[in-house]
Order: sequence, then C-alpha cells, then structure tokens
Amino acid sequence: MAGIHITDIEAAINYWRARTPSVDGVTLGPELRALAEVYALMAYYREDEVDEHTMPRAAWAAWKAWYDTTPDTPCIAICSTNQGDPVCKGCGRTHDEVTRWPAMTPGEKRAVWRRITLDGSAWRYNVYAERALENRAQTRAANADANPV
Repeated sequence: MAGIHITDIEAAINYWRARTPSVDGVTLGPELRALAEVYALMAYYREDEVDEHTMPRAAWAAWKAWYDTTPDTPCIAICSTNQGDPVCKGCGRTHDEVTRWPAMTPGEKRAVWRRITLDGSAWRYNVYAERALENRAQTRAANADANPV
C-alpha cells in the first residue's frame, strides 16, 4: 500500500483553503469538502495514512492538484549513489529509490520525501540547502528584498 500521510492531507487542505476560501465562512468548496472527509475519517479511526489507491476520486484529484505544486524530486545534483553509496548523501534516497523514482506513484514519492525530511541528514537539508528547489525561490525573494532595483 502506498500511503499518503495525514500531514500531506493537511497540506493539501491548507493549499485549497488559500486557493478557494469559503465565501460565507461556513461552506467549503468541493476540493476542500472531499479532503476534509478523508481527514475526518483518518482522525476518527486514528490512522496516519490513507491508501492512495482507495481514496475517493474527488479527494485524490484535490490532493493530486496540491502534489503537482510540490518539487518532483529531492535531487540536488550531487548523487553519491553513482559512486557506490547505498544512500545518496545529497538527497537521502536509497539507490533503489533513485533508480525507480520515475516509475514511483505520487504516494510512494511522498513517503520517501517524508522519510528523508524527518531524517534531515542529507546535504539538501544542511550543507547544500541552497540547491534545494524549494529553497531557491525563498533565496531569490530575500535577495530581491535586500537589493531593490
């Protein structure tokens, strides 16, 4: 089972809350309703993951729309698995994960992202953090603020 962690459901909910806020403070948009239903069931049954293959279609579509806004790969172009390391020092993925990445499902990829983020020892989180795609936009924004044209 490729599980989608509850924190990803929360992130997708927050994405849709910002994108389509409630018009009256009560009514939720269809994407938010679909994700909220999945989240509520997860909370009720005390589950931290939901199977990506059995999620309701509307919830899957809403989650996938959020997922499509995230970086596709944790790669920072320093792959030590090419030199024989079992785990890449740059991104934290195993050699198998690096080679299978294009064929992995979104749920499988997010599970890897979650593991390497929680571990936090890969260079993308310390020595070479500026190479991480999600940090480049923040760096550009900070530089623009510091050096107005």
